[in-house]
Amino acid sequence: MEILEAYDLTGSYRRAAELAGCDHHTVKRYVQLRGLGVDPTSRAARSKMIDEFMPKIEELVERSQGHIGADRVHEKIAAMGFAGTDRTTRRAVAVAKASYRAGHRRVFRPWIPEPGMWCQFDWGDGPRVDGRRTWLWCAWLAWSRFRVVIPVLDKTLPTVASCLDSTFRAIGGVPTYVLTDNEKTVTVEHVARIPVRNAELATIGRFYGTTVRTCVPADPASKGGSESTVRIAKRDLVPTLVNLRESYQHFTELEQACAEFSSEVNARVHRDTRQRPVDRLVAERARLHLLPEQPFTACFGETRRVGRDSTVSVGSVRYSVPHHFVEAKVWVRFHGDDLVVTGLRDGAAVEIARHRRSTPGNPVIRDEHYPPSTRGERTPKATNPAEAEFLAIGPGAAAWLTEAAAVGAHRIRVKMADAVVLGKLHGSEAVDRALGTAAIAGRFSEGDLLAILTHHSDTDAGERTHPGEAHSLQPGTAAWSRFGLTDHPDDDGRHPR
Repeated sequence: MEILEAYDLTGSYRRAAELAGCDHHTVKRYVQLRGLGVDPTSRAARSKMIDEFMPKIEELVERSQGHIGADRVHEKIAAMGFAGTDRTTRRAVAVAKASYRAGHRRVFRPWIPEPGMWCQFDWGDGPRVDGRRTWLWCAWLAWSRFRVVIPVLDKTLPTVASCLDSTFRAIGGVPTYVLTDNEKTVTVEHVARIPVRNAELATIGRFYGTTVRTCVPADPASKGGSESTVRIAKRDLVPTLVNLRESYQHFTELEQACAEFSSEVNARVHRDTRQRPVDRLVAERARLHLLPEQPFTACFGETRRVGRDSTVSVGSVRYSVPHHFVEAKVWVRFHGDDLVVTGLRDGAAVEIARHRRSTPGNPVIRDEHYPPSTRGERTPKATNPAEAEFLAIGPGAAAWLTEAAAVGAHRIRVKMADAVVLGKLHGSEAVDRALGTAAIAGRFSEGDLLAILTHHSDTDAGERTHPGEAHSLQPGTAAWSRFGLTDHPDDDGRHPR
């Protein structure tokens, strides 16, 4: 640049050479190259030893679709007479591959979703719970980025229908399209690379007023969002060395963790939209279709009604379900060796119980499906005004009556009336405390209640009394002084003992 600047200033090759400190022929060459529009600093391409083998290298790269290695190429051209080193071959192969990729590069058009148009879902491997494998249903709305994660125990078509219904009810509507991968529950086969949809899933889609579509293989624009949801859910929910999460003891713990995860990510500002998904969902709900009042239940199995004992009968075998579904309608189906019971919870169809298949005469009952048992326990209930007045003192009165009746205490009604009178004199709270103490200590005799009440009134609640050193509960030995006395003294005049 200094040479060209000197020439522009003087207009002479020799004067410019004197100013730039170079030969005037150099000035002339640079000025002529600039006049031709060529970069004066660029080097002229030289002929190389490998140039005559470049057509063969390009052919090998084209045939292998850019996968062939430079060492393999070097073997072939060395057999053809190339005498250079493998380093020269690697450079030539790198140039050929770069040229190949430039001509065969896939260009993806960016996907700009519309509100209420697309919902995507995919599956992720969940943690093992009680030795059983689980999966994570991960769905999201493409526009608002609202996510729903549901744990399941299988990926059958009824489970897909249940998860779709739960997702639609979580977002408050139905989108126009549901986009997913080409699994067997969605696509049964491909004909001329055209996916053939599962007829039952198409029926489910028509019921909700949506169309199920499958994404193009290796298309990040239509597949990346759901895969990102799966990756984030697995990172936070599956116990690994990264998050140090403890293993789940029960399936309900995994359900609770998924619900907390969904609430957390939906309330967090999204990196792309700079808004919270829950806020964008409010705007997107205006574009969603109305949701049917009842879920699609045709694929959930046979209909059963839960009995008052919180069980359903399937194949002459009784299986328990959560007691909240007593007298409710549920659906039962067998999946392998498991009986799956589906019910409605908050209007959505969800799996409420799963049992191993059993045989007649061997009912399957789970304790967690029932409330805490009170069988064999009787709670005091008043049958007349006197009993009601006594039990109104407090829980200590009910405990005293239960324990006194258990040991067969005498004159219980009289002592109950005395407790009512003491309650009017000393207050119900003090008498209730004394009755509770009497029930724990097993003191139901005459005057025991008054003695405990007096002791409580004389002693602060946190103070303890300790006997002195002179006091002992050991019985005396005076009775032993006359043990073994006789009328015949010894030779020394003493009576033997």
